[in-house]
Amino acid sequence: MKIIILLAICVCVKPVFAQQDKSPNVFIITTDGFRSQEIFNGADSIILSNPLYVKDTALLKQLFWDSNVDERRRMLMPFIWKTLAKQGSIYGNRDFDNKVLVSNPYRFSYAGYNEIFTGYADPAVIANRKKWNRNDNVLQFLNEQEMYKNKVAAFASWNLFDYIFNKPGSDFYLNSGYRNIEHDSLTATEILANGIQEQSVNNAAPTRNDMLTFVTAKEYIQTKHPKVVYISFGETDEYAHSGKYDEYLQSAHMFDEYLAQLWYLVNKDPFYRNNTSFIITTDHGRGQKSNTWVRHDMFTAGSKNTWLMTLGRQFENKGEVKTDDAIYSEQIAQTIAHLLGYDFIANHPVADAISLNASIKNP
Repeated sequence: MKIIILLAICVCVKPVFAQQDKSPNVFIITTDGFRSQEIFNGADSIILSNPLYVKDTALLKQLFWDSNVDERRRMLMPFIWKTLAKQGSIYGNRDFDNKVLVSNPYRFSYAGYNEIFTGYADPAVIANRKKWNRNDNVLQFLNEQEMYKNKVAAFASWNLFDYIFNKPGSDFYLNSGYRNIEHDSLTATEILANGIQEQSVNNAAPTRNDMLTFVTAKEYIQTKHPKVVYISFGETDEYAHSGKYDEYLQSAHMFDEYLAQLWYLVNKDPFYRNNTSFIITTDHGRGQKSNTWVRHDMFTAGSKNTWLMTLGRQFENKGEVKTDDAIYSEQIAQTIAHLLGYDFIANHPVADAISLNASIKNP
């Protein structure tokens, strides 16, 4: 009789847990300062041939150059153009007057990430400084909701994310820069990653190697199963500022590989399969010309131009979007909240969510 009662309880309880497991998941993934030119056109032939920016121009051309633009961009970012373009949507190809832009006038990283996650292009965010962000962010907002409490996690190569997310006022899991991985029951991989970080010759730098960020994030995802995940890569911007176009392209190519591995991970894991959306973007653009691509600021043309990709069943599959339209980075925060069934309320104005069928703003 006890066994029958226990079985009956299990039958009754199971649908409740199944319903909880059906609450949607979202991954937000960024790579810092990566130009839309390379996303949509592949390697730039002028920069690619310039020994000032490329150590071995012949080799880099073998890796990333083809006269056909479709083939060229597939060589640089195969997952994006072979898989994501077929299953998701890619916004920001200005050749078709499709635009993705930052709203903040400064066009540097702190301002860009603040805009993405707070939904507010705060005019007071004027420098990449270690200053606690006064603006509410959508990750902390979600971490305060019952369904997502303690199920939000962020991983960033750049250590300034402690300040962007106002770590003293945020209690979701955050690992940024070369900080050691710290949580209950570290895995062997996480212990090894900590050892590598401690021995790294660059561990005093503000930006961690992207591979370490990826390994750290992937291991946590597989063991802890957070429902809201943010992963920020930084090497594209670091190499661009250094004028290393070869390393910039290699970092972008690796970013594409990280996306492929993450998409495979969520599709093989029952916890995430068929219930996880990807939002992929960047914090700012860069100079459009072969002599300005290394920088970005309010005076450099192209710095406001970004791009956006969406993937997952909650998004309409549009492929490469070729309509005359505009999306702004400040719309992403509310879009994340709406995907999960919430309206993001903050201590500041929040831009409307992105309409995936029509533009909300005009540039």
